[in-house]
Amino acid sequence: MTSRLLLSTPPLPQFGLEVEEATLEGLTGAVGLLVPHDGEPVADVRARPDRWARLTLVSQAVRRGLPVLGWGAGAALLGRVLGAKVRAEPQPGLADEWAELPRDAEVVQRQGEAPLLWQAGQVTAWAGVDLPPEVLAEFLEGRTLPKGARQIDALETVGGEAGLRLLLDDFYARIQHDEVLGPIFAVHVEDWDAHLDRVTAFWVTVLSGAAVWRGNLNHVHARLGIRGVHLERWLTLFQEAAERHLSPEAARLLTWRAGAMGARLGRRGVGNRPHSRRVP
Repeated sequence: MTSRLLLSTPPLPQFGLEVEEATLEGLTGAVGLLVPHDGEPVADVRARPDRWARLTLVSQAVRRGLPVLGWGAGAALLGRVLGAKVRAEPQPGLADEWAELPRDAEVVQRQGEAPLLWQAGQVTAWAGVDLPPEVLAEFLEGRTLPKGARQIDALETVGGEAGLRLLLDDFYARIQHDEVLGPIFAVHVEDWDAHLDRVTAFWVTVLSGAAVWRGNLNHVHARLGIRGVHLERWLTLFQEAAERHLSPEAARLLTWRAGAMGARLGRRGVGNRPHSRRVP
């Protein structure tokens, strides 16, 4: 089986990846499909056979369960394929047309009324015209790319395991002295050195894909009494530590990953029960 990362049509993005222009026949055996922003219409494609062809291609990829990432007009196309309404209401940084949240999709990040980042099964969509590198990095995780293709090394971006540990030491020092989070962690963390070892292993696994940490994030945080205010404060302190130790790009990447995980925990109702167990 051929392992390729395909693009729907030009313009081909300059990500340092080996890509090919997609065809219906080429979807078989593909590792994933990129649907980049091209500034072309999405809602009204009458008398545009080229746009109908694009819709057909994207629809076939989604039906086959192929991992698909679209941004800008590409995200709107994905929304249309999944039955969402496409709205022509320009917002700063977004394409002229953007899709409402499809049924059964999960919104990770919003910009005003628009779902900026959303996911539905194997589909990931970013409504912005410019695709953040961290969104691409998460999409590429776990995919076997062609020989010579370059993946974004997220762990290297944050200074490797040593740089990551310095950041986490700072982050959890802030937590211990925080009025909102300090009391919760004081109850559930007995050995801070062991806790930091586990958290470092977790982030190494998240950023590099290496199986250093094994566990269930939901199970670890269940029954801790965590609410939205706690997640918000946690992310604020995390961002402060990241911005202190990392470059702006690396801090944004890591904070985005942390925010995405926090959003998933919040959607799954983690913390809706009283404290009853210690953090492993």
